[in-house]
Amino acid sequence: MGATKAVTDKTFDSDVLRSEKPVLVDFWAEWCVPCKKVDPLLAEIAEEMGDKLEIVKVNIDENPQIALAYQVMSVPTLTIFKDGERVNSVAGAKPKSFLVNFIESSI
Repeated sequence: MGATKAVTDKTFDSDVLRSEKPVLVDFWAEWCVPCKKVDPLLAEIAEEMGDKLEIVKVNIDENPQIALAYQVMSVPTLTIFKDGERVNSVAGAKPKSFLVNFIESSI
C-alpha cells in the first residue's frame, strides 16, 4: 500500500464513503503553503499505516462540491471518515506525531 491518492467530487462516494477501511481526507489547495508541509508527512503515514487506513487528497479548487458539503473553511483540513461517516477533523499544518495520534484516536 502506501502513497496518497487523489479523489474528486465524482469519486468521493466510492473512494471515501464506501471504503472498507477508515479514510483520512486531506482537503488542500495548490496555493496553500501549509498544505505542502503536510503532504510529505501524510505520504510517510500512508506508508506506515496503509494497512489500517486509506489517505486521500481532495483539491478544493478542482472539487468544490465536496469541500462545500463538508464545510471546509480552511486548508489543510484533515478529516477522518469511518463507515461513511465523518468522525473527526482538524485544520492546519500539524507535526507528524500529532497526526499519528489524531489518526489512532479516530480509528
